[in-house]
Amino acid sequence: MRRRTPRAALKPGAVIAAVEPGSIAQEAGLGAGDRIVSINGAPATDLIQLHYAAAQPRLSILVQRPDGQELLVEIDKDEEEDLGLRFEDPLFDRIVTCVNRCIFCFVHQSPKGLRRSLYIMDDDLRLSVLDANFITLTNWTEEEWQRVLEQHLSPLYISVHATDDDVRAFLMGTERARGIMGQLRRLAQAGIVMHTQLVLCPGINDGPQLDRSIADLASLFPHVRTISVVPVGLTRFRRHLYPLRSYEPDEARAVLRQVRWWQRRSLAERGTRLVFAADEWYVLARRWVPPAEAYEEFPQLANGIGLLRKLIDEVRQAEREIRRAGCLAAGSGGRRRVLWVTGVSASAVLRALAGRLARVAPGVEIEVEAVVNRFYGPTVTVAGLLTGGDLRDALAARGDLASFDAVLLPDVTLKADAPVFLDDMTLDELNRAVGRPLEVLPVDGRALVEASLGLALTSSGPAG
Repeated sequence: MRRRTPRAALKPGAVIAAVEPGSIAQEAGLGAGDRIVSINGAPATDLIQLHYAAAQPRLSILVQRPDGQELLVEIDKDEEEDLGLRFEDPLFDRIVTCVNRCIFCFVHQSPKGLRRSLYIMDDDLRLSVLDANFITLTNWTEEEWQRVLEQHLSPLYISVHATDDDVRAFLMGTERARGIMGQLRRLAQAGIVMHTQLVLCPGINDGPQLDRSIADLASLFPHVRTISVVPVGLTRFRRHLYPLRSYEPDEARAVLRQVRWWQRRSLAERGTRLVFAADEWYVLARRWVPPAEAYEEFPQLANGIGLLRKLIDEVRQAEREIRRAGCLAAGSGGRRRVLWVTGVSASAVLRALAGRLARVAPGVEIEVEAVVNRFYGPTVTVAGLLTGGDLRDALAARGDLASFDAVLLPDVTLKADAPVFLDDMTLDELNRAVGRPLEVLPVDGRALVEASLGLALTSSGPAG
């Protein structure tokens, strides 16, 4: 049943981007561009609230058409049945921003002139639920607390950094940072699962403070499900900010020893390692990353915990498929030259993988180009923070790109929804500047091997 109301001014709400064919929403006449204002009288404030409201078997959905006309759509459905809607923005309104002044904040270390979205310091509960973004809890109102508890929003991803109130308040530049353990206990008592992170700054929250933070968080297991330990990231733009420095190799090795001690203890007491070190520690310490079982189910992969191990194992699995097939490397049967482009931190691992792949695929010659981050400074070494300008300069300086059959670039260098680098250079502009197209790949070992060999792999081996 549908009922029209008089034309009205556009209201806030959820703008539909697409409707799945054959879905309930399509049968009800909803379409792209329509705006859901409310469901059963509850305002459509974000995607979480909409799903929560839409779980009811009978729905009265107030919709506003692009021309301003309002429509009341009534739907009967199974409780678990999906409406079949996709939205332009999962938040439906503005991002909740950070109120902290963290001494290590990356945004405060960025120069002027980048695209506006790079200066948004989000600290939004909804993005923690939807996208596993880390939040600090310093900007929560009691209304947000009640929402989390009533709707049981779980798991949450929480930046703790230190459980000592004085240390946390100093690190985060606000007195609101105090009381984190009380907040985490309140979430634990409500049955909320939490994944936490500790960003370490030399001499501030490492050493004994790291032990205290891990012990405090471990006391809330199984509700605190993981603790990630991440080194501070610094750029060359740290002017008029608290003086911080990067970790030295021997200090990184000390952190890894500390993490391993806690892992052994937690594994014996709880059956899980609980604490996980970011890949950057192993790069800084000049140590090989541990085997896959040390990462358990890779619970914080998006936070850089186990990405290198996952890539290594995916490449090795592809190697095994090639060996089982007992066939050559290149799909054409001839020789093939490939260039892997990456940041400095992953370059040693990629060079080792390139050497292994060359032994099982002798028709392929692979080189690795480790691009130094001159924009943010050489202490920033991950591929995801490379700019188009740095990529252009490094690749143009080689002078031999035309000799490669493929030049492969990880997709983390680009925006998630557009082929644009951090400095707003587009992929097309980079391709023109270096005189050839670059092939963008997901950070996936199988995709890397397939693109390098110029063929697709099946479960039984290469398929030409």
